[in-house]
Amino acid sequence: MGIPENIDALLVKFDMTPEGLARIAGVTTATVSRWRTGSTEAIRPKTLNRICEALELEPDDIVSDQNGLAAKEHGRIPDGAIKPCASEPAYAPLLGRVHAGEAQEPDVLQDAVPVPYEIIKRHPQGYFLQVEGDCMDNVYPEGCYILIDPEQRPSNGSIAVVSIDGADYVMRRLYRGANTLILSPDSHNAEHEDMVFAATTEHTVEFHGTVVWFQSSKEME
Repeated sequence: MGIPENIDALLVKFDMTPEGLARIAGVTTATVSRWRTGSTEAIRPKTLNRICEALELEPDDIVSDQNGLAAKEHGRIPDGAIKPCASEPAYAPLLGRVHAGEAQEPDVLQDAVPVPYEIIKRHPQGYFLQVEGDCMDNVYPEGCYILIDPEQRPSNGSIAVVSIDGADYVMRRLYRGANTLILSPDSHNAEHEDMVFAATTEHTVEFHGTVVWFQSSKEME
């Protein structure tokens, strides 16, 4: 941990926006952004002192790896974890419902769902679908929102949304064999079975995106 994590922790601790910190420090918001991304390795001493005096902090709170605000306030942040940061409004479109069971034509919805900024930053083309059915309820409960990234290709075992014959949509685990494609359920309901498509099948299966995030819907809150 270092300056980027400590700056993020500072914004959370003082419920401050990057613009607010820029005003206190006497710098531009672009400079604050560089601190947060790590594209600059140091903060000028005068700027550092200005921040510390305004917020009653010590220089180590901002520049220290071991004794900075991030370590004090949040402990060690695992690699790849979503870093704490001041809340920024972010939304992804809710386009419809997808069935976790038998393939069905999706219901079309038009709405927008709040989503953590860091998630939509990683998946800028992402969109939400609402889950219907219990075919995947070991992973995603019925009624929740799943975020689909149409640009992230699935690996074997990934949960993906596909359409069958261009019309019916379904969400399942996707497995590719040498000559087969298997769409597998992940459910407590033993009645759900694998959907198997051989290379010689007349059906067409089209990939629409990989599930990368989920959260409760309004109905579940």
